[in-house]
This record gives sequence, C-alpha cells and structure tokens, in this order.
Amino acid sequence: MKIYYAPNTRAVRIVWLFEELGLPYDLERFKLGDAAMRAPEYLKVHPMGRVPALQDGDVSIFESGAIVQYMLAKYGNGRLVPDVSSPDFPTYLQWLHYAEGMIMPPVNTIIVETLLLKPERRNQTNVDRAIKLLSQMLTAVDDHLKGREFLAGAFSGADIMTGHACIVATRLGADVSDKPNVAAYVERLQARPALQRAWKA
Repeated sequence: MKIYYAPNTRAVRIVWLFEELGLPYDLERFKLGDAAMRAPEYLKVHPMGRVPALQDGDVSIFESGAIVQYMLAKYGNGRLVPDVSSPDFPTYLQWLHYAEGMIMPPVNTIIVETLLLKPERRNQTNVDRAIKLLSQMLTAVDDHLKGREFLAGAFSGADIMTGHACIVATRLGADVSDKPNVAAYVERLQARPALQRAWKA
C-alpha cells in the first residue's frame, strides 16, 4: 500500500495508524507546495492536490478520516475499534469525526491567517475568532477526558484522529493551561513509539 505524505500534515495520522497496526507501507513524499501535487497524475489520486491519500491495489481513497475508517474495517481485525455492541462504540464514532468537524476548522483558519497569507492580507479578527472557537472545541475534549486515558475506552482510531488534532492545536500555540486533561492526553500520545515514528517519516 502507498501513502501519499507530506510532513506536518494530516498524513501523519495515516502513517501513525499503519505503525500502530504494524502494517507495511510505501511513502510517496511531498513537501507542501510541491508542483508535483498539482500534476495531472497526482490529481487523479487526490483531486484537490492534497495529502493524505492512499492507494491499496485498485482502491484510491483520500480524506484522513475515511482512510482511518477504511483501514480499520479492512485490515484492523478488530484492533483500535470498540466492538459495535460496546457502549464505547458510539463514543468512538463521535470522537473519530470530531477532529475534522470541530477542531480542524479553526486550526485551518489560524494556519492560513498566520502562516500562508502574505502579511498585508492577514486578518487579526479572523485569528482571534478562531482562537476563541478552538478553545471551546478543546474544552469539550478536556471535559470528556476527565477520568479517562483515551477517548473511547482503550486507545483507538478516535485518538489518532482527534488526538492528532489536539497535538496540532497545541503546536500552534493553543493555550491548554486551563485544560489539564488535554495537556496530559497530548503528552501520552506524543510518547507513543508509533507516533514518534510517524513524525519522523
């Protein structure tokens, strides 16, 4: 299987997943902004010219959450997903999708407004609003993690998705000084050898 990857992107989630599952993979590496990501050949893999994307034989799939769900359904053999009969299963689904639905939109705004746009085009009002919204999103995670080590029972795909989003938020400077459960959760995840290998991919 081939993972289309660029450092410090959502593609880290997919390498992390493969490392946790002990599955082999080939990496097609890009740097953000590479012209190759806009080449016709790659646009057949990911029509937006972004990462991650996965090729598994004749299957080509993009969007990190979809890839995580696909891989666990096809190759997980019950790992990293609560059984559908478990009370943890609906909780797992909620936090599997929380990353992209709630945390990453304000993260994206912050990245665009502080890193990608030229200074004269940046809008501090947008940044301030995104920071406030991000704090609210992380507060919900903090509240849920009270008395929990992971989001849905044992470590799962939900932690790969929403945990990665929490890590990205803190790397961007999100203040978690009033969110001790998130701060401890991020430290636990960062200590996982599989994630450490994914960061170095």
